[in-house]
Amino acid sequence: MNLNNRLQDKVAIVIGAAGRGNMGQVIARRFHAEGAKVVVAGRHEDVLRELAEELGGAHTLCDITDKAQVEAMIDFALDRYGRLDIGVNSTGWGLLEGFLETTPEQLDQMLALQFKGPFYFMQACVRGMANGGSIIQISSATAHIMLENHAAYMGAKAGIDHVMRCVANEFGRKGIRANSVAPGLTESPMTENAFHSPSLVETFRQCYPLGRIGTSDDIAAACAWLASDECFMTGQVLQVNGGLTLRRNPTGREIAEALAKDGVGL
Repeated sequence: MNLNNRLQDKVAIVIGAAGRGNMGQVIARRFHAEGAKVVVAGRHEDVLRELAEELGGAHTLCDITDKAQVEAMIDFALDRYGRLDIGVNSTGWGLLEGFLETTPEQLDQMLALQFKGPFYFMQACVRGMANGGSIIQISSATAHIMLENHAAYMGAKAGIDHVMRCVANEFGRKGIRANSVAPGLTESPMTENAFHSPSLVETFRQCYPLGRIGTSDDIAAACAWLASDECFMTGQVLQVNGGLTLRRNPTGREIAEALAKDGVGL
């Protein structure tokens, strides 16, 4: 890969990087390869320490649903490196549950993780970015197009995308950009079970005009551009999903038939 050090000497925080091989880790590695100093954060210290040592960066524990911990994470980066240029939230929980069956507990958990937590994160990033910067929220194609049994997730993602637009509008005057990146189905620890069914993957693949399922590397590449000084974009949701949002996700019936063909359950 021919990289051009677009992020040389910038300081980045990536929260949601505490799962081996997850999207947050791939983004953190790409930022490092582009020259950034990277702080990785999440809830599993051993994994974070391992990644930070690999990248020559730093790590800190943070539960994004706890406002005080989010603020402490930003303070940690500022104390360590003296500045903050890039903040990426890649935390997520892909709840699949019927609309009528979604419990108050599930809804509270979803909103805490994918609305309130990202809200806290953006607030803390704005306060920490004294010289402007880039805030990046990992959204989802399903904030725009339908997927059955996914209402709580879709609603939370769509809601925080609108908050991102508010941040972009209000704080552009400070040189702060805020954007979201919306993957479709992407192979990662969060979607591991889906990839146990080749028929299901093929059913999704047929919905992509570019003819393949996206990867975390695709998302990391988009984040690297959004984080760079080349980017003159704010308040937008980048649909980095191979054209999926030009079409649709498979229906519930199509998904069930694919899973049954392979004898796999989600």
